[in-house]
Parts: sequence; C-alpha cells; structure tokens
Amino acid sequence: MSALLVIVFAPLVAAALAGLSNKAFGSLLPKLVTTGGLFLSCALSWPIFLSYIGGTAEPAVVPVLTWMNSGTLHVDWALRVDALTAVMLVVVTSVSALVHLYSWSYMEEDPDQPRFFAYLSLFTFAMLMLVTADNLVQMFFGWEGVGLASYLLIGFWFRKPSANAAAIKAFVVNRVGDLGFMLGIFGTYLVFQTVSIPAILEAAPHMAGSTIGFMGHRWDTMTILCLLLFLGAMGKSAQLGLHTWLPDAMEGPTPVSALIHAATMVTAGVFMVCRLSPMFETSHVATGVVTFIGAATCLFAATVGTCQTDIKRVIAYSTCSQLGYMFFAAGVGAYGAAMFHLFTHAFFKALLFLGAGSVIHAMHHEQDMRYYGGLRKSIPVTFWAMMAGTLAITGVGLPAVFGNPLAIGFAGFHSKDAIIEASWAAGSTGAFWVGTAVALITSFYSWRLMFLTFWGNPRWAASEHIQHALHDHGHDEDDEAHDHPHEHHAPAHAHDVHEGTGGYHPHESPWPMLVPLVLLSIGAVAAGFVFHGYFIEPSAGEAYWKGAVAFNEHLMHSMHEVPLLVKLAASFAMLGGLAIAWFAYIRFPAFPAAFAENFSVLYRFLLNKWYFDELYNFLFVKPAFAIGRLFWKGGDEGTIDRFGPNGSARLVQWGSAAAVRLQSGYVYAYAFVMLIGLTAALTWAIAG
Repeated sequence: MSALLVIVFAPLVAAALAGLSNKAFGSLLPKLVTTGGLFLSCALSWPIFLSYIGGTAEPAVVPVLTWMNSGTLHVDWALRVDALTAVMLVVVTSVSALVHLYSWSYMEEDPDQPRFFAYLSLFTFAMLMLVTADNLVQMFFGWEGVGLASYLLIGFWFRKPSANAAAIKAFVVNRVGDLGFMLGIFGTYLVFQTVSIPAILEAAPHMAGSTIGFMGHRWDTMTILCLLLFLGAMGKSAQLGLHTWLPDAMEGPTPVSALIHAATMVTAGVFMVCRLSPMFETSHVATGVVTFIGAATCLFAATVGTCQTDIKRVIAYSTCSQLGYMFFAAGVGAYGAAMFHLFTHAFFKALLFLGAGSVIHAMHHEQDMRYYGGLRKSIPVTFWAMMAGTLAITGVGLPAVFGNPLAIGFAGFHSKDAIIEASWAAGSTGAFWVGTAVALITSFYSWRLMFLTFWGNPRWAASEHIQHALHDHGHDEDDEAHDHPHEHHAPAHAHDVHEGTGGYHPHESPWPMLVPLVLLSIGAVAAGFVFHGYFIEPSAGEAYWKGAVAFNEHLMHSMHEVPLLVKLAASFAMLGGLAIAWFAYIRFPAFPAAFAENFSVLYRFLLNKWYFDELYNFLFVKPAFAIGRLFWKGGDEGTIDRFGPNGSARLVQWGSAAAVRLQSGYVYAYAFVMLIGLTAALTWAIAG
C-alpha cells in the first residue's frame, strides 16, 4: 500500500514546493510540480478503485506514525482504504487533477499563480487526509484542513472586499458546524473510550437504546452523538441553516468553485455520514432529521436557483440542492445510492462549473446570463460539454419499463432516480414527493441556463465587460481585472437587454481548458451506466461495499419493486421542467418578466434567497457587532485602558506637572518646602 502514501502525500509535497518557490522560478515550475503531483495521485487511485470494483481488494490500514498517547487516548496516524475510501480517492484526485490542468489557461494572466496552485494542492491533501482517516481525530484534521484551504482559495483575490467577506463568511459559518462536530467527537470518545472508527462502528449497535445524562435529563445516547456529528456535516455540506456561505464562495476563481462544489469540501459531510452509517442506523430520530434537512435543503436551493442570473450562482445553488438529495438518501438508509450520486455528481458538476468558466472566459469575465445568448456556434466544444452536463444533472434516460430490460441514461439519471425510488421503497413518501418536485425544478433552471446562454439572439452589446474588451481592442485585460469586484448594471429582466453583438466575437477556450471538459463529459455520460450496479444493485453492491457502509440489501431489492409511476416520476418531472423552460425562454421570451411582475412577492422572495442573509444579519451579525462595540468602547477603552495603562500614564503626567510647579528656582521656595517637611516629620515623631 505504498501507493496510498504517494496518493495522499504527493499533493502536500507539491503544495510545499510551489508555495516556497522563489519568484525567480516564474509560474511554470509550480504549475508543473502541482499538476504532475495530482495526475500521479489520480493515476494511482483508479487502480485501487477498479480493484474493489473487480472484487479483488480487501480493506486495509497503512500505519504512518503514532500521533498522540495521553491516558486512555491513543491516536495513530494511519491511512484506511476500503470501498468507500476508494470512491472518494478517484473523485477527489480526478477532479482536482483536471482543475489543475484547466487552471493553466484560466489563471494565465494572474501574477500570483504559484500561490494559487499551492493552495489547490493543499486543499486536495487535506481532503485526502479526511477520506483516508482511520480515526475521528485524523478526520477532524482533514476536516479543518479543507476549511482553511477553502478560506484561502475563496479569498484568493484578496484585494476584492467581496472576496474577503465571502472567505470570512465561509470560515465563520463552518465554525458553527465544526463546534457540533467537535462535541460529537468528544461525546463519542466519552461513550466508546476510543476514537478509532472501526472500533466505534463495531460497538455502535450495542449502544442502541442506551441513555446519557445531560443537564438533569436522560437522552438517547446515539441520537445525541449522531445529531452533533450531523451538525458538522450541515456546515461543511451547506445544508439548510448553515448554507449561506456556499453561494458567496463564487467570489473565488472558477476553478476553485469546481473543486469546492464538485469533489471536495461540500461532499465531506455526506462522506462522514456514510462512513459512520452504522452509528446513524441505531437512531431513528437522527436518520429522520437527516432526511428532513436533506429534503428541505433540496427544495430550498432548487427554488432559489430558478431566479439567479449569475451563471456560477445558478450552478452553486444546484450543488446545494444535489447535496440535499445525497443526505435524504442517507436518511432513508440508501447509503449506497447517496455515495453513487456523490460519485456521478462530481463529474457533471465539475463539468458544469468548468464549462461556465469557459463561457466566462469567452465573454471577457461577464457572468450575467442576461448578457449572453447565441453562443453555441461561437464556442461549440464548450456548448456540447455543458449540454452533456445538463443532460446528466436533469436525469435524461430510458427507464427499465415497458419491456426495456436495461435502464440507459446519463449519469444523473441512474443516481438521482435511484434516490427517488429508494425514498418511496423506504416508506418516506414526503422525501419522494420533494425529490420528484425538485427534479422538475432542476430541469427548469438547468435548461434556463442553457437557453439564456447558448440560444436566442446575442445580447453581448449591453455588457460592460464586453465594452471594456472592445475598448482594449480585444487583447490584454486590465492588470487588476481580478483584483476588483465585477460591477453589473443589469436590467431587471432578460428581455430588457438590447440585442446585438456590439462587434465582439467570442472565441473558444484554449486546449488546457477544453481537455478537462471533454474528459469530464465522458464521466457525465457514462459513469452512471457503467458503475450503477456496484453501488446500488443488491448482490453486486453487497460484494462491493463489504461493510464500508451500512448497505441495506432489502431496501435495494425493494427499489426494483416500486410501482411503475414511481419509476417514471423523475423522467416525467424532467420533461416537465424542460417544457416550462422552453416555453418561457424560447417560445415566449417575455413570459419571465410578466411572471415576475404578476407574482412580485414570490419573485422577490426567491431572488433574495428566502431572506436568510437578511434574517441572519438581523439576528446574529448586527447584535454581534453591537456587543463587540460595547466591549470595545465601554470595556476595553472605557474601563481597562482608562484605569489601566492610560490611567497610569495620566497619573504620572499629573504628578510630573505638580512637581514642575515646585521647581521655581528661588531659594526661599525650597526652604519653605524643607520647613514644611521638617514640621511634618516632627509632628509624626511626637504623635507616634
């Protein structure tokens, strides 16, 4: 298993070399080192994954070193590889390697490329540490590592105030979830007297029904532990309530968005719940909460995505929604389906983000879809790549019904439909109906993005970014283009934009950006059909997982016996969303503006993201600042400084001023003082 050591530590070595390289080396060496390190890790990860697919591999642990020994706490740094780890290895290394290659061209004009590539590799190392963890402390190390690296990447363009604010927001919101995760780890150690994941999972079923005392009450032990651990997953995977950081993370470069949203940070919570699935299976309350939060997030994010105009924000809310699918799959017990959707989602979501980056690159950093239109002929490779991603996320395919013996479709068709069917088979009809409704909404906003971007007449002339490009004769960008927030002065609705190209001619992206799109397109097309049996089929799935997750074979059997309408529900929903999007943005382009005007309350509610940011600003941000000002002005300055260092200084100053007045230079004045002193001394002696 020396290959596993190379997979995990190659990105760390590459990050160190790139980060410490002197500017005299330029940007080429850091790019070569980091990209080469990731492609090496990727090349070594796929054989491990395929060996589990082939049934020839067994779970193994590779010891690295002894980390902590304190009393009964023993923590070894060891790398665990099993079927679950193998899935995450290929997801993380494949997407990260392609993002590194993509960034060669996307970040070509940025003067800080060595720092950027070092951050990317550091991020990947932290995620690999998380997914190979053999104990909860090591998992927490990787957990916090991706939090730190995401802060650095989101705020990479630190001269932009909005980027700094987004980075701080992501860091702070995640700390809320991480507090729950830490308490969950502490509680787990208190109950099981170990942080070793295999030992905890082996003992967890025996703790079902036990209680623990807290604040004068008895609580179900496993429910408390699982809910605390899930709170950490909610923060990292941007579930409803702790989701507000995710859309703002778009302030980072587009490759960062692809890396964070597709394969790494946001899937960490799903991975953790699936890794600890035997714990969650001991508490019906915990799995019910996971199902409810996942379904609610799924619906919330999908509805908000329908009104966004920034191409990256649409895809960001799509990520939030798809993560909700994964969580409610885990909540109903379909952990294999949750991991399957995580696997397929990595391909088509990275494809959509990198495709959006290619569109933004072609449109001179314009991100507002209302200034696009008619791009399919100008950037055909990007168009077909995003078409593959859209067909995958909307779940286009032919179900195994009406005599069709084999379900055939794009990646999302196999994984998302499996989740919807599993929710019905598990008896969670509420999650089923939410999943079906979200399938319709997902299809609508995905095709809305495609129609606004690639169909219709060009609306480029109204874009300030395009006019800036024309003003510069279509050549080099302003030196500080990445260091300032993009200002959009867009009209309220797409039909208000004046049509025309304005003399601008978009060009296809260079090959380092197109190669990742082509490779990810293959995954978006074929990953579901090729691998679905190993994740969710009863016999093959049991043989593949080998206890890595709590695989419910009975539930997987029941999925094949659901009613015909349940099997067709997601496909009907997909077609419905496509029809609505075609009607609104191709057949009658004036319809969206009319709808927004007639249903202005609903439109503003969705446009403002259910007012979560405003609510949190009122409940938490403003009171926090008010308390901070109180302690700053009243406590620090008004009390500590006033009576502490500043008070001492003023006392010395006053004493010095009084002493100065006595230094008159006249002998009689000094004699008078001496006489007073002598009189006082004699008085004290006589009185004593």
